[in-house]
Amino acid sequence: MWQQYFENFKLTGFAGVNFIIALVVCAVVAKTADLFFNKVLRRLAQRTRFTLDDQILDILHVPILYGVFLVGAAQSLLLLSLEDPILFRITAVIYTALLLILAVGAVRLVTLLIASLFRRVTDLTGIGGELEPLLTNLAKVGLIVAFGMGILSVWRLDITPILASAGIAGVAVALAAKDTLANFFGGVSIFVDRPYRIGDYIVMDDGQRGEVVEIGVRSTRIKTRDDILITIPNSVMANTKIINQSAPIPNFRVRIAIGVAYGSDVDRVEEVLNRIARENPMALKDPAPRVRFRSFGDSALNFELLCWCETPALRGRLVHALNKTIYKTFQAEGIQIPFPQRDVHLHQADGRPG
Repeated sequence: MWQQYFENFKLTGFAGVNFIIALVVCAVVAKTADLFFNKVLRRLAQRTRFTLDDQILDILHVPILYGVFLVGAAQSLLLLSLEDPILFRITAVIYTALLLILAVGAVRLVTLLIASLFRRVTDLTGIGGELEPLLTNLAKVGLIVAFGMGILSVWRLDITPILASAGIAGVAVALAAKDTLANFFGGVSIFVDRPYRIGDYIVMDDGQRGEVVEIGVRSTRIKTRDDILITIPNSVMANTKIINQSAPIPNFRVRIAIGVAYGSDVDRVEEVLNRIARENPMALKDPAPRVRFRSFGDSALNFELLCWCETPALRGRLVHALNKTIYKTFQAEGIQIPFPQRDVHLHQADGRPG
């Protein structure tokens, strides 16, 4: 658009006058874009319930304003019919300034978007305290490198050796830090998949059980019921079977297996177990406790009491309380809890019973 305008402008007067008029036109277009931002887009953003759009407009305002003017100014130089070396240097300076302005705006925008993203997901996953600055710094480095390559290209410098050196250095770093990178990408996969969050109770493949207290870039920390802190690399967490006892709902189901003697009143046993669970304050009333007659054992009728507690952290206390109450109540009710018994017969050497 600019080039077509300036080519037409060349035909109608002195080069210097044309150049000045072209700069004025560029300034008017830039000011029009500025007014459009302030009068239209900002008013639309103020009508929304979010503040992110206002912050994005604040960041984009300056790069677009100066970007429009600098691009127009660079094209305006064509009206002066300067020698190629001089035109190249002035144009390169203008585009360098443009790229620097755009780089600052891009860094600010990426920082804002990453921070906004982590604010939204941290409450759900517990991840973000350590991962946010790392991703922000990586994004900044990537943008700086990209705009740096752009500036070198503007000055027509050969960036092939730089790219080759960067590739070799990248391979060397990747080989030296493969474990760190594996843990980092493991942390990213945990962040994306969200198999657990801070405060959840998880059971590892090896039977370790505990509460997730921290999810870092390199590792996840869980605290066991013995108040022992276990640090597990994220590369291990991403490739192992994890049972999350706090998901999808925080309530945890408790199962109490109990056997009663043959000949017991099974309806009475069921009623007593239900009453015990209902009267325990740690057992939830909804879902209601239930009792199941599971099987006929070798020496007992096998029942199972099922009830829910509010969180997995209460499992041990609830099992303890229920077991004590069951034992005392069965004794008071005359319900016998059998135990395995064996009869031993001794024989004399002549084969007669002893």
